[in-house]
Amino acid sequence: MTNFTPEDLLLYLYKEPSPEKTIAIEEALKKDWTLREKLTVLKASMQRLDKIVESPRTEVVLNVLNYAREKSVEQV
Repeated sequence: MTNFTPEDLLLYLYKEPSPEKTIAIEEALKKDWTLREKLTVLKASMQRLDKIVESPRTEVVLNVLNYAREKSVEQV
C-alpha cells in the first residue's frame, strides 16, 4: 500500500491529482481508517479556514494610502 502525504490528501480534496492517483487514494481510503481520519481532519480545517474573515487594521490601511499619496506627489 502506498503511503499518502497530507499534501496528497490536499490535492485530492481540491481534485488536482492525476486520475491514477485519485483512484489510488480512493482505494486506500476504503482500506485505511487512519488515512480517512487524516482526510476528515483536513476537510474540517478547510471548512474552518473558509469561515475566517480577516481585515487589516485601520492604521495599516492609512499607512498604505499615505505612502501611495507621497509617491504620487514625488512623480508629479
